[in-house]
Amino acid sequence: MVDYSVTVYTGDAAHYSTFHSFYITLVGTDGESDCQKLSTWVPSFTHNVECTKPLGDLLAIIIQKEYHIVFSKGPWFVAKVEVKSPMGDIYQFPIYKWITDCKDHYYQEGSGWFTLSTFCLFSVCLSWDQLKDGLPHNMKAESYSSLPLDVNFLPWFSSHLKWVLIVELNDYFHCLGFFNYVCQKWQEDSFFGYQFLNGVNPMMIQCCKTLPENFQVTDEMVFKDGNQSLTDEMQKGNIFLCDYKMLDGVKANIIDGEQQYLVAPLVLLHKTPDDKLMPIAIQLKQIPAEDNPVFLPTDSRWDWLLAKTFVRNADFNMHELSSHLLRTHLLAEVFAVALLRQIPMMHPLYKLLMPHTRYTPMINFLARKLLISDDGVFTKFASSGGEGMFTILRKALSSMTYRSLCLPDDISDRGLEDVPNFFYRDDGLKLWNIIYSFVKGTLQYYYKSDQMVQEDQALQQWIGDIYSHGFLSEKNTGIPIRFDTVGELVKFVTMVIFTCSAQHSAVNTGQEYLGNYPEKRFIEDVPLNNIKVFKEQLQELSLQIEARNKQLELPYTYLDPKVVENSVSV
Repeated sequence: MVDYSVTVYTGDAAHYSTFHSFYITLVGTDGESDCQKLSTWVPSFTHNVECTKPLGDLLAIIIQKEYHIVFSKGPWFVAKVEVKSPMGDIYQFPIYKWITDCKDHYYQEGSGWFTLSTFCLFSVCLSWDQLKDGLPHNMKAESYSSLPLDVNFLPWFSSHLKWVLIVELNDYFHCLGFFNYVCQKWQEDSFFGYQFLNGVNPMMIQCCKTLPENFQVTDEMVFKDGNQSLTDEMQKGNIFLCDYKMLDGVKANIIDGEQQYLVAPLVLLHKTPDDKLMPIAIQLKQIPAEDNPVFLPTDSRWDWLLAKTFVRNADFNMHELSSHLLRTHLLAEVFAVALLRQIPMMHPLYKLLMPHTRYTPMINFLARKLLISDDGVFTKFASSGGEGMFTILRKALSSMTYRSLCLPDDISDRGLEDVPNFFYRDDGLKLWNIIYSFVKGTLQYYYKSDQMVQEDQALQQWIGDIYSHGFLSEKNTGIPIRFDTVGELVKFVTMVIFTCSAQHSAVNTGQEYLGNYPEKRFIEDVPLNNIKVFKEQLQELSLQIEARNKQLELPYTYLDPKVVENSVSV
């Protein structure tokens, strides 16, 4: 007879659960143990499992929660299991899962070295759903309680929080450091232009080399002194365009019986010699007409201010629906559900992406119920709410490309490599490169050749799910249908992590910081060291950003790693 020492770690501060007795079976290359009952009434405990002979290399464990007449449906969180063989070998099983039933649950040994036959029983059975035609698919869930516990969190709401006076709003935002600044500067043209670079929606602006035919701006309109010309300034890369054509024809909302208005403006901006980005022309609708003039800074103060206000309203709708909801929340859910459906939990890709996809299906479920439902907040109060928001989402998805989701490609395609004071680009590219280095080092440790990528069926099914359910099998997006090389995989996974963390932070706010891996899913030295280096590089970038921000009148903090969230969970 030989004894295997089994240590089980259960609930923690974030995953408090009831304690349960359970049954465990050890599965090795030379056989398996008898099913033995263990008791767990403390967060961690060690127990011996007796076997008639050595089991060889341990491959898996089978766990079954004991039925309890009182706590039959009580959730039990298993963090990890460590097994020490009679020969002194340590086998680790990082689980980090809720068990809610009394069925057999199979968990593979935590080493990421794998063969095609290794993963067969460990992915999660989830179904796709679709809120509206033409939108990315989402996790199917009828109610909050029907969501799997592993994607769930306890929601918190401050229903009592109300602002009656602008003074109270000021009190709330004073800690952010920019509220007073915005109150003082919002009417200024320089701040209006600055927001296209470093505001919450840096996704609209692009370098303009040729004026759109429907934007009839002349030199006389914008350069009245005659010392400059649009042609020359465009050739120098000093003219920029924000085109909201996606809003053209969108049906505006009716709120409390009042018809709302939504324009589809074109905005022309000029980089001045002192590196300010100044608006020089605004057209509020796409088709030129007598009732659709080009507004200029030389117009009356109120006409020009009203034109800029309509632009900000258009930008709000594009930001919330396209840049924020679609390009971070909805895509992040696609990545998350595909991961849970297709990638086994001991697969290195699962370990790599789980911290960046955690709780996204939950927050999106709440968004569909509370924000964009028939009686949701956005439906009730936004000018594009109701039918209009789904029109915008469909247009945005149909025009989205893979390159636009990869920051280096997107910056290049929009011609924004050299525009000064573009902190979203500067900080974002540094973050992209740090994430890319981390992903490359980790994945290349497991995938030694392109052939290993090609033959990994779980991996190919994952990208297939994303292509069909996220991008609706639209080839024009450029989204990969399959992976053929390690390089393709590294770039795509970098995009996924960047989208779920840095990009969401840039268009939202900071939460749990990037690089936080509280669950020890990786057990090999190389990926563990990669995580250590990843954190060190993020900390160094944070210090660089902090030092730069001290020199700025208005600090740019959205992509400071210490406030960039790990996943889309708020």
